[in-house]
Amino acid sequence: MDDKNKLDLKEQVNILKMAFKVIILLVIIIAISPLVNSLGKASLYNLIFNGRLRLPFGENSSLSYNLTLNNLDAMFASHIINGQEKRDDEYRIIVIGDSSTWGILLHPDQTLPALIDKGLSLCQGKSVKVFNLGYPTLSLTKDVLIMAFAMEYEPDLVIWPLTLESFPLDKQTSNPLIENNMDRIRSLNKKFGLITDLGEPPTNLERYLKNNLISKRKEYADLIRLQFLGAMWSATGIDQVYPGEYSKAKNDLDDSMEFHGFNSANDLENNLAFYAIDNMKKIIGSTPIIIINEPILVSDGLNHEIRYNFYYPIWAYDLYQTNLKTYLDERGWNFLDLWDIVPRNEFTNSAIHLSPTGETIYSNEVINYIQESICYEK
Repeated sequence: MDDKNKLDLKEQVNILKMAFKVIILLVIIIAISPLVNSLGKASLYNLIFNGRLRLPFGENSSLSYNLTLNNLDAMFASHIINGQEKRDDEYRIIVIGDSSTWGILLHPDQTLPALIDKGLSLCQGKSVKVFNLGYPTLSLTKDVLIMAFAMEYEPDLVIWPLTLESFPLDKQTSNPLIENNMDRIRSLNKKFGLITDLGEPPTNLERYLKNNLISKRKEYADLIRLQFLGAMWSATGIDQVYPGEYSKAKNDLDDSMEFHGFNSANDLENNLAFYAIDNMKKIIGSTPIIIINEPILVSDGLNHEIRYNFYYPIWAYDLYQTNLKTYLDERGWNFLDLWDIVPRNEFTNSAIHLSPTGETIYSNEVINYIQESICYEK
């Protein structure tokens, strides 16, 4: 056998060895992927580190000691609610919603849930405990998904602030939390008879390719990073960046009359996900709920006669507000409309984000409503 043939044979053997190693590696990955996929439930929070007061969310972990994940098991495992067994004398309130509930630019003790917790000591003869499960994404379906997880923690009352920007159909599933939890949403749809258009389910191969160890390596790395960040969270209580300066919410507005590409009432009404409110009710069952039309900035600047703020032309918001009230009144649900309760100078970097003073004005209205409508002695 000449040298060339010997070399070819050696290369073939090396290729076979490499192929064998790849096959073994794939077998190992397939075998351990189900175990790795359950890693989110394991957490050092509420064990070694303090449980977080808000669900994890952040883009600069070195400054905020926080990061954004899409693993709901890990998000809840890091939260303080996961470490506090409900007492017999506890009246447990869960507040869900968007970034205004989570508390952009607010410290954890300045948020709506924290202020309710401070201002409402007793309800129905029990000690009140309030948990912040807001998350900075504008989507009603995202709130339904989070609330489905939260029901494990036995709430006595759910508070759900919402706003028009969470209603458009195109906002329901076009966000990372939903996109990465489609199987969970499909499971909820089947179990509770929810109405959520998710398209065709993936094939088993597509599901595996998306959820195996290799394709989800960044997610698993983030799970580990979140644990390391627990030390700094426990030491500082910091979970977001608080810039010294930021761009204030716009008061001078453009002259567009469009909302998500719609210019007419009929088009808008046919493209709002009111069904998600019914989905929420199916998830929480007989648990009482208060739905709040949360405060928005009402501009007095350029074009304020045609737009309330950056998000909303007046015609679209007024239509939504009327339809929301009618929808909830027909169902006899608790509804609190606080859309214009906060002065425009108490909004921060967005038409839905409040200053500490604005949050106090807002929370006082909510506390009074809870005391009068939910906590009174029957």
